[in-house]
Amino acid sequence: MSADKAATVAERSRPARESSSDLGFHGVRYQVKDVARSISFYRDALGFTVKHERAPAFATLSLGALDLLLSGPQASGSRPMPDGRTQEPGGWNRVVLSTTDLRSWIERLKTAGVKLRNDMERGPAGSQIQLEDPDGNAIELFESAR
Repeated sequence: MSADKAATVAERSRPARESSSDLGFHGVRYQVKDVARSISFYRDALGFTVKHERAPAFATLSLGALDLLLSGPQASGSRPMPDGRTQEPGGWNRVVLSTTDLRSWIERLKTAGVKLRNDMERGPAGSQIQLEDPDGNAIELFESAR
């Protein structure tokens, strides 16, 4: 097979490119009281790999395709909500969906009447906002700072 023909076959086998505003799975965020302690637990007890560490505020650990985002009390993804509710372990875990255009998603959700838990927050890793499904389950939309 010629190099040109091989390149064409390879191109067809790739998934279609997402547009810049499509959502994609980013990871699962867990609120933790002590990031260093949690890193030790997930790494040592469960075999996770540390991908990114900004203790005491934040760490990203991975296991296969799963990225686990550990947010300590100092992390931007752990700040209190405007109504005073605090994010605590066990009650604020959520699916995190990534986008490259968070602002357009926020406008789209507002227009659709989706309940947003907070305003967009910015931190060292990027920006995020939380919304709720009809049953009150949390979902986070995240845009990387990179």
